[in-house]
Order: sequence, then structure tokens, then C-alpha cells
Amino acid sequence: QVQLVESGGGLVQPGGSLRLSCVASGLVFSFYHMAWYRQAPGKERELVATITPGATPDYVDSVNGRFTISRDDAKNTVYLQMNSLKPEDTAVYYCYSQKWNRPEDETWGQGTQVTVSS
Repeated sequence: QVQLVESGGGLVQPGGSLRLSCVASGLVFSFYHMAWYRQAPGKERELVATITPGATPDYVDSVNGRFTISRDDAKNTVYLQMNSLKPEDTAVYYCYSQKWNRPEDETWGQGTQVTVSS
């Protein structure tokens, strides 16, 4: 069974940085698309960034140029480096995995809170 465990959330001032990590287990990591989503209070969950082996990472416009998604297949880990954080980035951030040739094989992490406030 696939499990995803996020870490790295917290409270940061506007303009600051955080790095989220998501460690996956129970899967052949290189067979999976990985992504970060976020959900702010009262809003729908939105896709933030995706990464697939051999493909260019993709970002929602609101974070492009500030966030960087990366993966280390040797460590079964995906990262989200978040720079120049804004209050509107405040949300619960979720790690997501999906097998490239079996879309129904998808898993969510438990989420990690990111709060951007002075």
C-alpha cells in the first residue's frame, strides 16, 4: 500500500522560504507522477506543481518563479521549495502520487500546514 508522509510546514513571515518534503513508501517511485496540491480555508483544493520523470515540471501561474518542485528517486522523496512566500500561500499542502499507466492508482498524503503571516 502506497503511503505518503509530508513534512516541513510551519509559520513563516512574508518573503520567507520553506521546503516541504514528501517521503513515499510501498511503490516503485519512478513509475509515479508526483504533485503538490494545496487547500486554503473556504477554498477548493488546487494543483500547485507536478513532476514526472523525464518531463519538465509544471506550476500553477500564481507560484511560477517562486516555487520549485523536485524529486529524488533514490530517496523516494519529492520536494517543494517555496520562496518569496505571500500570505495568500497560506494553506494545507498535500503530496499526491499517481501511477503513470494506472490513473486509478493514486494516493494522498495527510497534509502539512503552511502559514504565511507577520
